[in-house]
Amino acid sequence: MNSTKILIVDDELIMRESLAGWLERDGHSVQTAPSGEEALQRLKETRFDILLVDIKMEGMSGLEVLRHVKANDPDVAVVMITAYGSIPTAIEAMKNGAYDYMLKPFDPSELGVLIEKIIQHQQQARENLFLREQHKERTRFESMIGQSQPMQEIFNLICDVAPMDTTVLITGETGTGKGLAAKAIHTNSSRYDGPFVVVNCGAIPEHLMESELFGHQKGAFTDAKETKKGRLEMAHGGTLFLDEIGEISMRMQIDLLRVLEDRVFYRVGGTQPMEADFRVIAATNRNLEAAIKERKFREDLFYRLNVVSFRMPPLRDRKEDIPLLAEHFLHRFTQETNKPIHKISREAMDEMMLYDWPGNIRELENAIERAVVVGKGREILPEDLPIFCHEPGPLPISNTLREVEKAHIRQILWENQWNIARTAKILGIDRSTLYTKIRRYDIQKQA
Repeated sequence: MNSTKILIVDDELIMRESLAGWLERDGHSVQTAPSGEEALQRLKETRFDILLVDIKMEGMSGLEVLRHVKANDPDVAVVMITAYGSIPTAIEAMKNGAYDYMLKPFDPSELGVLIEKIIQHQQQARENLFLREQHKERTRFESMIGQSQPMQEIFNLICDVAPMDTTVLITGETGTGKGLAAKAIHTNSSRYDGPFVVVNCGAIPEHLMESELFGHQKGAFTDAKETKKGRLEMAHGGTLFLDEIGEISMRMQIDLLRVLEDRVFYRVGGTQPMEADFRVIAATNRNLEAAIKERKFREDLFYRLNVVSFRMPPLRDRKEDIPLLAEHFLHRFTQETNKPIHKISREAMDEMMLYDWPGNIRELENAIERAVVVGKGREILPEDLPIFCHEPGPLPISNTLREVEKAHIRQILWENQWNIARTAKILGIDRSTLYTKIRRYDIQKQA
């Protein structure tokens, strides 16, 4: 553990030597300076944790030293040393950022208590800063987990697009994490302290959508007993996330397009124009370009939404992330259920790696939750997983060279009792490549 670095600034030699002796006996690293000018020179060469500064000195005063220190390194704790008659000056020093002051003469034990208090305070401040940075890093991508190349590309895209305040369209299959990506964009934007308002366009009935989006005035319709703010107003200063935008009706598409163009709208039953400043992020699992050709989605709205777009990769294209995700869900569900399940067995993980997960991350999450609920031991076994994890579907093979490779892989797997790690090592490939080939060739584990 590093000792605390302390600088004593006093124009009295006996005071400097006495203080230094006491503090060094307590294990601190101490330097002294006979003047404010020399103290500033020392500060250029070394960073100190604590300064003990006499208020009254020839030349530069203690208050001047304090102001200089606080202007250049606010985290340094400065204790002023003063005689009884200079208490008003010491109080002024406290107002200027001094940690405390001590009256001459003082007891060594009193000084030791104060130094220890400062050290604990600084340690707590460092720990709080560390925790804040950790929390910031953890929430930066809103629980998005992945070390695969496709996910690293997504993380880079989020970092690039978040500060731009432009409209973003996120596409991808159901369960790939489009909502998490939208929240991550918001969190990393200049609007991070504003609201993040979600509108699930596929879950709100068409006859309620107008009121949900725009709000309504009291008496606008039979059940409108009070004036209600819509999601557009709620999103002021923040982000409006239009999830499953492909499900919105053609009539509402027209109204939404008008709002996106001029950010002005009317509550249902209202005559007063309303304005709201919000960023728009939309998401869909539908092919909107195909929907345009089928005249189910407006082309002008598509171009308004599709300023910047990216596609969330399906889980089958980022299988190396499955162990990370599975462990994350295992930790969460074992905490929620208080079950003593500590790990996922290699056999169960192999089964999950062989499955294509058409429901993506959401399906994996449900599978782990189910395994935790039904599991009886201290680890998840293949039989704890839903049955669909054991049923890979075949892909057609016609190439003779591929048949040779398939037979060779099957033979090595059989000789090594389906030990994936050992087989991959013998074949000279990594585990994820082996899993891909097992799936591609539909190699079945023989009983």
